[in-house]
Amino acid sequence: MRKLTFIAFLCTLLLVSCNQEEQLDTSSATNKSGILFKLQKDGYEGNTSRTAEEETSPYDELHYFIVDENGEKVTNIKSYYEASTSTIYTEGLHKGNYRLLVLGIQGSAAKDKAVIHTPEHIQDEWLAFPEDLQKPLEAEYFYSQTPFSIIEVQTTNGMQETASIPDEIVQKRIVSRVDFDFAYHNPYVRYAVTDKSLSFGDVRFYTTLSGSGELSGESNGTLYPISLNEQTSYLFMPLCENAELNGEITISTRNYRKEERRQVYGFEHKSLSSNHIHHIESVVTHPDDKDIMMFITPAAYNAGGHKAILQDDETKEVYTNPSLRKFNTSQPLQVSVTEEGKLHARFYSPRKLSNVLIKMQLPQVSNEYFDLAYFDSIPAFCDFYEEIPLIERTVMCRTESGKIIEISKKTAEELSDAVLKVESEDPFWAKLQKIKHGWNIYWGLYGGDPEREDGGPVGNWMGIRPVHCRESVALFLNFTYMIDMPEHEQILRDNADQLYDDNKQPVKVESVLQQMQMARTLQVGLVYPGNGVVGLGGGSTFGCYQQGWFEHYFNTYSCSIMFHELGHVMGYGHNSSFTYGPWAEKLMNNFYVNNIQDMPIDSKNYLNSSQNPHRYK
Repeated sequence: MRKLTFIAFLCTLLLVSCNQEEQLDTSSATNKSGILFKLQKDGYEGNTSRTAEEETSPYDELHYFIVDENGEKVTNIKSYYEASTSTIYTEGLHKGNYRLLVLGIQGSAAKDKAVIHTPEHIQDEWLAFPEDLQKPLEAEYFYSQTPFSIIEVQTTNGMQETASIPDEIVQKRIVSRVDFDFAYHNPYVRYAVTDKSLSFGDVRFYTTLSGSGELSGESNGTLYPISLNEQTSYLFMPLCENAELNGEITISTRNYRKEERRQVYGFEHKSLSSNHIHHIESVVTHPDDKDIMMFITPAAYNAGGHKAILQDDETKEVYTNPSLRKFNTSQPLQVSVTEEGKLHARFYSPRKLSNVLIKMQLPQVSNEYFDLAYFDSIPAFCDFYEEIPLIERTVMCRTESGKIIEISKKTAEELSDAVLKVESEDPFWAKLQKIKHGWNIYWGLYGGDPEREDGGPVGNWMGIRPVHCRESVALFLNFTYMIDMPEHEQILRDNADQLYDDNKQPVKVESVLQQMQMARTLQVGLVYPGNGVVGLGGGSTFGCYQQGWFEHYFNTYSCSIMFHELGHVMGYGHNSSFTYGPWAEKLMNNFYVNNIQDMPIDSKNYLNSSQNPHRYK
């Protein structure tokens, strides 16, 4: 046999994306293009979506060489790898039997402290990891060994060499993936986990790969503990013969009463195979499994995919429909049980509310309230719907007196008589609770069209948008809070001589307070300033132009417009103190701005409406 001489080289390349769709002709005789080897990464074996998992993304490193039938590396040939097509090109081979050996790396081999050797023979060590690596691998390592041959055939032009090679070379991982899975009996326990960690026993992995694909070497049996909080899938080399993957998983949880619990689950797995996904499942049995408590951590809230109200993408048909969007400022957090047996919490507020406990009382069960749901925080303008566990199963409940009672499964109809109440230690909640004289607020277009760039003005109105609706929530929460502030009453008494009606007759402080505290319902709109009008009000109508809505926190002029229109709502005209007079233009506007830090919505930064892209430009 003629011995081939050849310059073989191992390439480390920074690669770019490849095109899986490009087809290369690799079946014909060698020519100026040489022999073409098309590479393809294989998906994990045993994976139900293996075909879909076949990967075409490029390697971060690619190493390869060709050996003859004796396993010796071939030299004195030309070869290169084209990342864009995942193809190896080779020229200079002649008649004989060969094997192409390829090692692909996706990820950082340096983080694994991997050493890539330059083999001279197929049995030589090619890839090696430290015996004391003591951690999972961060990169994936793919290997293939492909036999091919070059034969001589007689043609009309004489003897020609023809290559016989596969259409595609499939590379398989030499590593194994281990997925640590968790099964929970109670979904709220899942989202109350504060920490998941993994510690290992004596576990020994192979540490080397030869050119022939043989695994050998042995790790020292030690692995550092790892976290399962953000990542639950890890890569390892296959286990050595007679070794097993074993250790303990520690799960820490908390509950709404700020109690913490730590549980430990042992595990063992007998084998880890290359190119396979292995599952290690921990079935979490927890004392809260039968609890009714809907413990809504941020993770639980996000998992529910709950929407928010009065958002910029909400349609005008929704936010101007009082059957869908309406609230009383003394009850901005609306909680109820729906006809389907779901807990519904809707919050008309530009800022979140923390540490919220919702209690339920069922007349057919007990005259005591029991804990139903706890929110770590209720987001601004939240619209929460979630099925109450009592609809699904018998539950355990904690009553206000501290008793633990069992309640059998109920139908949605049986929950129709439920009574709910809300408790919170949040100082913001304490402020909201001080709003004793609530006003009902809903929104109207007054003929305007918010979908038009100019708001579709009709008369002195234009189409109100959600960005303005949210600001009106802030304003009326603050205004109805202000009504009962002792400092507000005091400033009225200190300036009683500046309170007069349209006939310039004095109005008593008690009358002003009574008018402000009177239950009212307002349809709020957006005023079109193009006609020189910046505010409209009276009866159940209230409106202001855009700047007023955005600047009521700090601009006394904007506030004077608001209180001017509130004066009209209270029944006063332009000759009174309550419109073009000291109540609106001196006392109330300055008091509001100067005391904004004490209001429930104490900053424009909750909404930052002046920077909202959906405002009118």
